[in-house]
Amino acid sequence: MEKDIKLLDCTLRDGGYLVDTQFGDKFIKGFIQSLTDAAVDVIEVGFLKDEPHQPGSTIFNNSAQIKPYLPKERREGVAYVALSDYSRYHIENLDPCDGTSITGVRACFFKKERKDVLPFCRRIQELGYDLYIQPVDILGYSDEELLDLIRDVNQLKPLALSTVDTFGSMFPEDLQRLFGVIHSHLDSSIRMGFHSHNNMQMSFALSQEFARLAKGLRDITIDATLCGMGRGAGNTNTELVADYLNRKWGKHYDLDVLLDAVDNYMGSMKARCTWGYSVPYFLAGIYSAHVHNITYLSEKPSIRTKDMRYVLEQLEPAIRKRYDYDLVDKLYAGCLASTGDDSESRKAFASLVEGRTVVLVLPGPSSRTHEEEIDRFIREKDAFVITVNQLPQPEKPLPDLAFFSNPKRYDYWKHSERFSQARLLFTSNLRESAGENKLVVNIAPLMRPGFYYADNAALLLLTLLDGCRPGAVYIAGLDGYDTKAQNFASADMERSFDAQQAAAINEGLAAALKDLKEHHQGVLPRFLTPSRFAPIFEEGQA
Repeated sequence: MEKDIKLLDCTLRDGGYLVDTQFGDKFIKGFIQSLTDAAVDVIEVGFLKDEPHQPGSTIFNNSAQIKPYLPKERREGVAYVALSDYSRYHIENLDPCDGTSITGVRACFFKKERKDVLPFCRRIQELGYDLYIQPVDILGYSDEELLDLIRDVNQLKPLALSTVDTFGSMFPEDLQRLFGVIHSHLDSSIRMGFHSHNNMQMSFALSQEFARLAKGLRDITIDATLCGMGRGAGNTNTELVADYLNRKWGKHYDLDVLLDAVDNYMGSMKARCTWGYSVPYFLAGIYSAHVHNITYLSEKPSIRTKDMRYVLEQLEPAIRKRYDYDLVDKLYAGCLASTGDDSESRKAFASLVEGRTVVLVLPGPSSRTHEEEIDRFIREKDAFVITVNQLPQPEKPLPDLAFFSNPKRYDYWKHSERFSQARLLFTSNLRESAGENKLVVNIAPLMRPGFYYADNAALLLLTLLDGCRPGAVYIAGLDGYDTKAQNFASADMERSFDAQQAAAINEGLAAALKDLKEHHQGVLPRFLTPSRFAPIFEEGQA
């Protein structure tokens, strides 16, 4: 008997993590209609959760709230489903299936919940829905635990049981082993599913391998998202799987309609958020770590990729799969900490700035657009100039001190002739030694514990200055971050920020600067150039 293969698109659910599920009503309706027109077999429309449904969101309380988003004219062979996280949804909120809304529910649960979820699953079936079982992190199951799960699944007889590569950690041999165990013991009437993440750029290849393994043996479903949209490295691409199944399996998905959906909907998503392979997300894959750990660490200005690896290695395997930011911060601080005595460097620095008007020149674009005003102020005040993670252009004089705390900026500048000519101040994470024209201070005491972006160079330097006695402190080039504007004075330093990243950095930096103001001991800084952070310090200053 010929076995069936289906394509399931979960963009509105898995992609929803990137936009807090706020796609917008027009987007949701149009997107579902496009996938329907393309004849995608199963369309996951979002989450069933206990949270209130808001217009434009793909979080719903019941199937009745989903119905208005679905096409009025159903297409034969196309099914609509929603995912319910067992720990976040009371099943009594779900109304009976009447065929006018979703017809299936995907029950998602952690390994420790695999027994508790069984009544939840039965109730989904009693209400008339197709049951899809989605155990989180199938690689985290021992063979004994997996066989125990399969025995329970066989009793339930759901429509499907999925192999979920939650952390994007699978290699082909892992999938082959899991397929062999599951196929050998799973009731032949139950479809097998596959859901992967692209941390190691294996998703599409693994999806093809899954189809190859199942050919002639088992009905299967492959999960995917349009353009691979999903947290971190993202997912298997719907358009890739559709083309593969058309060419190799005789399917008939309308690729032109899918490409129109890419043009019509995914451009706006890519303007709002980012996803896709990166080396940090590769680390999440090889350590089976939750993507939130990587996202959190990636925003730390002073972090190296190998520092992320160090932190992940220190986490217990079970803890890596969740996220404990306090513990991550503690481990990261330990990675940066130095046991060296920095008292002489601190004394030398204090003697340099004592009683002086100090100007910190940071790499924000205003340090370039307001260059003449900054230079004039420095001359008039005979100011002590500290550049931050940068050196001036060759035609300009060297600063009185060049401060470096960011390893990437340090690596960029350390081979330049000007670097060797400048008087330098390093934080200990750069692994430099103090010496002639080189001061080194421990970074850990300068970081503000509990604050996001706590290793920002401006924060570190302002904290260091607060323990000295400068006559005045002025800041240039601490502009803040924007998705639509240039964020650095030099194009060589530029990096992209999506809206969520920019907002998180700005908010975290603002909170830490407010804390610095509240607990300051010395003079408060003033701003020479426009900055979104200037109002924090302007209040109460003449």
